[in-house]
Order: sequence, then structure tokens, then C-alpha cells
Amino acid sequence: MRTWAQFLSAGLVWGASFLFMTVALGGVSFTQVAWTRTVLGGLTLGLVVLAVRPRVERGPVLPREPIVWLHFLVIGVVGCVIPFLLFSWAQQSVTSSLASILNATTPIMTALIATLAFRVEKLDASRWLGVLVGIAGVVVIIAPWRAELAGSLVGQLACLGATACYGIMFGYTRRFLSGRPIAQTTFAFLQVGMGAAVMLLLTPLLAVGPVALDLPIVASLAVLGILGTGLAYVWNIGVIRDWGPTNASTVTYVTPVVGVALGVLVLREPLSWNEPVGALVVMLGILLAQGRVRMPPARRSPSPA
Repeated sequence: MRTWAQFLSAGLVWGASFLFMTVALGGVSFTQVAWTRTVLGGLTLGLVVLAVRPRVERGPVLPREPIVWLHFLVIGVVGCVIPFLLFSWAQQSVTSSLASILNATTPIMTALIATLAFRVEKLDASRWLGVLVGIAGVVVIIAPWRAELAGSLVGQLACLGATACYGIMFGYTRRFLSGRPIAQTTFAFLQVGMGAAVMLLLTPLLAVGPVALDLPIVASLAVLGILGTGLAYVWNIGVIRDWGPTNASTVTYVTPVVGVALGVLVLREPLSWNEPVGALVVMLGILLAQGRVRMPPARRSPSPA
């Protein structure tokens, strides 16, 4: 029950994060949204590490090699700073429902980038088919045949740029950090914390500016930072430990459902037929790319006696 609670809580918070970004953008700039969620997430995870002090193999709580900190700086920028800015910027022209659907392309981006750029995975024919099916699903979501596409095309491409960043982050992590004895809670803190450090350095450029705060905006920023970029990472780590990474990754199927439901029901956002249809095609691509569904083997014709 504890694992199920963590799984559903992470899926709910991550799916709702797109709604909270839309609400927060009503009173602060997109850079302030990204800055706040990253800094609050880093502080939250830092307090968790300070309280729990997780260790692996009786090693130090924090790594001591400078190169490890440099690697975490890379994934902090690529996995937090850039995608958070891209999603916040995109949601000025893209609905929260559509952003949550496009976020579901992360496993497709990860499979593609991990194979082609970092060469830490190999895709067989069935998995390549999954990537192609996922790309076809993205085309259906974007709907290039629509006359009114121009208004949201750049925003949709920004969302895809964010998921590509996530793919780079996962591939980089697998290549340079996955074999190191670092507790998973510490891992989450170092990634978000290094992203928060970069955000703090860029405070004059990103966080300074006029704001119009009210309770919904403040609450949205708090949930985005403390829960979505903080505790949800810890919950996901608990699910990975109990269920394994493959089963834990099924949260990918929960977040777009939550995001679309909240966008339509709470924000009264329009939903075109192509968006859920494209999402289903993307999900099929994910199943194929992750090896959960495989093509039947080709039948060989009997050899002549």
C-alpha cells in the first residue's frame, strides 16, 4: 500500500504540475516559475538528505570526487534548468493538457538519444518500430494539417525540446553516473540542487521582475517546487526500490491522463480529437520501445527436404 501510495502521489503531482504552471503564469513570468520550482525543489530535497543522511556501502553522504559534481552540474542544467524554462515558456501558448501529453514522449526521446548519442542501449527492430510509432503519434498530436497551427507550433516544439533534454539527461546519467555508489535520495538532491544553484546564479536575469501574487498563484508555485520538484522525486525513488525501474516508469502513463483531466475539468481547456488519439499512439510506441510489447517473430518457410 505504501508503494502504491507513492506511485499514485507522484503520478498525480507530476500530472497536475502542468495545471499549476498555467495558474502560476497568471501572476509571474515563465522564468520566475522555473526559478521558483527549481530552488524550492532543491531546498526540499536538501532537507530530506540532511534528515535521513542516506549512505551506500557505508560511504559518504555526498560524493567527494570533483568530476562527480561536474556530472551532476550537467544533468542539473539539462534535466532541470533548461526543460523547466522550456515548459514554462511553452505554456504561454500551449494548453496544460497538450503540454502533459507531449511530456509523455520522454521515454521515446530517451530510447532514441540513449542509443544514438550515448550508445548505452541497443534497439532491436521491435524497439525501433516503437520509436517510429511514437514519432507518428507526435505528428498526430501536433496536427500539421490544421490551419491554426502556427499559434502553438513553437510552443509544442519547446515541449518536445524539454523532453529531448530529459532524454539527454537519462542517457548521460546512464553513461557517467549510474555505476557510482550514490544513494538515490542523494542523487535526486544533487541533480535538482545543482540546477537550483545555477538558477540562483542567474537570479538577476530570471527571478527579478514584477509579480502579481494571490493565494492560487503562491500555492501553485509551492506545489510545483516542494511536491513536484522535491518530494515526488523521493516518492519515485521508493517505487523504483520496491518495483524496479521498468515498473516504476509506468508513471508515464498516469501523468498525461491526470494532466488532460485537470486541464479540461478545472481550466476548461479545449481538447481536439487528435490530441488523445496521438497520445494513444505515443503510448503504443512507448510499449514497443521499452520492450513491453514485441512484434511476433517472422515465420520461416520450411526448408526443402
